[in-house]
Amino acid sequence: MKPSLLCLAILAASHAALAQVQGVVRDEQGLPIAGAQVDVVGSKLRTTTNERGEFNLPQLTDEHVELHVKAPQFTHRTLHVHRGDGPVELVLASTALEVVNVIGLPWHASNMESAQPVNVLTGDKLRDRQASTLGETLKHEVGVHSSYYGPVASSPIIRGLEGPRVLVAQNGLDAGDASRVGPDHAVATEASTARQIEILRGPATLFYGSGAIGGVVNIVDDRVPQGTDTYGEWRVEHNSVADDKLVSASGNTGIGNLGLHLDGFWRDADDYKIPGPAETHADGEEEIHGKRLENSFTEAKGLNLGASLMFDDGYVGLAYGRLERQYGIPGHSHHSDEADAEEIAVYADLKQDRVQLISELNLDDPLFSAMNLRLGFTNYEHSEIEAGTPVTTFTNETREARWELFHHPLAEWRGAISFHAKHSDFSALGEEAFTPPSSTNTLALALMEERHFGSLLVQLGARIEQVKIEADNFTADLNRHDHAEGEHGEEYLSVFSVDHKSTPFSASAGVVWDFTPGYNLGISYSHAERTPSAAELLSFGPHLGSGMYEVGALLRVLEDESGDYYFDLARADLELETSNNLDISLRKFEGDFGFIINAFYNSIDNYYYLAETGATYASSHNHGDETDHGHEHSEELPVFVYQAQDADLYGFETEFIWQATAPLKLSLTSDYIRARLDEGGDLPRIPPFRIGARAEYSLGNWHAEISSQYYFEQDRIGPLETRTDGYTLLDAQVSYAFSDGLKIYLKGNNLTDEYARVHASFLKDKAPLPARAFAVGITGNF
Repeated sequence: MKPSLLCLAILAASHAALAQVQGVVRDEQGLPIAGAQVDVVGSKLRTTTNERGEFNLPQLTDEHVELHVKAPQFTHRTLHVHRGDGPVELVLASTALEVVNVIGLPWHASNMESAQPVNVLTGDKLRDRQASTLGETLKHEVGVHSSYYGPVASSPIIRGLEGPRVLVAQNGLDAGDASRVGPDHAVATEASTARQIEILRGPATLFYGSGAIGGVVNIVDDRVPQGTDTYGEWRVEHNSVADDKLVSASGNTGIGNLGLHLDGFWRDADDYKIPGPAETHADGEEEIHGKRLENSFTEAKGLNLGASLMFDDGYVGLAYGRLERQYGIPGHSHHSDEADAEEIAVYADLKQDRVQLISELNLDDPLFSAMNLRLGFTNYEHSEIEAGTPVTTFTNETREARWELFHHPLAEWRGAISFHAKHSDFSALGEEAFTPPSSTNTLALALMEERHFGSLLVQLGARIEQVKIEADNFTADLNRHDHAEGEHGEEYLSVFSVDHKSTPFSASAGVVWDFTPGYNLGISYSHAERTPSAAELLSFGPHLGSGMYEVGALLRVLEDESGDYYFDLARADLELETSNNLDISLRKFEGDFGFIINAFYNSIDNYYYLAETGATYASSHNHGDETDHGHEHSEELPVFVYQAQDADLYGFETEFIWQATAPLKLSLTSDYIRARLDEGGDLPRIPPFRIGARAEYSLGNWHAEISSQYYFEQDRIGPLETRTDGYTLLDAQVSYAFSDGLKIYLKGNNLTDEYARVHASFLKDKAPLPARAFAVGITGNF
């Protein structure tokens, strides 16, 4: 017997009455792994291995426990131990893939152990890719694209779905902004101070509710400390493309049993440089407005303060955050009058206050082993300002609570009961308010369970929720004629109340099969239902962010005998949007070569989307301050109405990584999405097929990488869309790390100065991607 195991055996014998779990963690060569983390699944108990790879867990109350062991650059390992077993020995295999625990899932799993595909962006990889918006930060992740509303308001698109189908969460709770309503609304989160960003692809309604029928992006930070250790990081960066300056810092420490956190950031950027004309038209004609995209500036700052009280059985903590952001809205401007061609730019002024309480506690209870509680309150406001005057103001006040109770193993099934409540008061007031004030209330109950059957891991879950949407002042001109010629005609305004109730149900079943060492196969099926959002139901007005006159699903557009159109109430009952999604994942995660191959098929009944009506609406706007009558500007907007049709979305995602030599790592990625209506026709703004390649080289303190992404032509388009040419983006970076935690770096983006447009963007014809850019920075950690 090896000396370390002999020592552990003697120690175990002398403390048999305590029923401790002890062992040693080694690599494939038999060398000890120091600093490996050992967790008892279903509780807050954890420890780390010493320099000899040994660990020792305290007394356990359960007859049977599940250990989860992880260490950097190694695969994770799960081991089942019965109370009274002797010392255990675990061997971790090296891996070329990055294996990270997923915090946004209720069960203890890494991105390689989940039945549903999960991406995790963390560490240096997150810092290297962070940008001014969430969408641009995540756009290189497989299966994820950016809506690209310039560099100011881009949101993530997951497998062709976005907006109200993709939930953006902060530490597991809704971000509580207005970004799911319009593409020109910024996501109220910041990546520069995040610890990791998790992307749950496919329906995640089981964990987060019907607003996550397309997936979840969960931004995880340390604003609520989980310990009293002292650590932190800071960064200073300058980017040439927009004279973009960033300063960010975060730190945690502790005093006694009190954990403390502070982080903040400041960002300032001018209009960004573009490699060609800003605007292009369907006839191919291009408009040149200089070498920068007008009104694409951004200024932002934020601060988070947090404190937690530590107990032997867990912690409870509270955090307050403040975010302020001012940004231009590219493509959103008006002429001052017909005689004067001067344009008045519109910009947004965003403010958000957020309070979060997070508690994780072990329980001394015969039935329940642990309890997690998350409470959040968000007060959000952003105003769109023209000529110094707010013309439209959006507000969203959100209160949310999530309570999870984890039970002890029952017939070796582990799981939790989740109670979830959320209340949102949303309003849009002003000239371009296209939705009435409304409130949305959600109450939900969910059950999630998992069990190992030898080499099989089975994950099951179900969720039932009640959603209630209320609006007391839904106003629409139900019999307004002659708009096809741009004439206003006579108005007949109708005002009525809306009280829409629904009961979405979601269920999922997944299996992860470790069919041979170093490989697994994940298969999951999800049935998810979604209540249409308040905007999809109640919209009625010009939405200049999308360039449409949007009409909600509670209304319909009709045509009379003379060919004029008018609006009327929809007579049919509203159906829930229902997704039946199948995911298959094949993973190889041990050794110098690894891969992940995902295939998905998503059949959606009653898919709510903006359908073209063929009509146009003459939208009038006044601008000027209150002491001046201002000038009225009128423009024709195409009328689109939210309709429900069956649709199919399917595709694949691949990632191959090869650690060719100790310093050289090569990777190849690709993803493809096909989205069609069952009755014929393509869904609009679906990202094209793309492939990417990356080479990384590390030698001593130096690290360098070069990457390229090729986006194919997109000619499968929806109504009023135009095809988008393919393009190639080439990026590179080099960095040098000093021994004291300092690192300096130089990054280059779009090195070939490619003139490219994003097909998924509402601004495709107005905002090309940035020109060649160089960023230099310095970062440090302690």
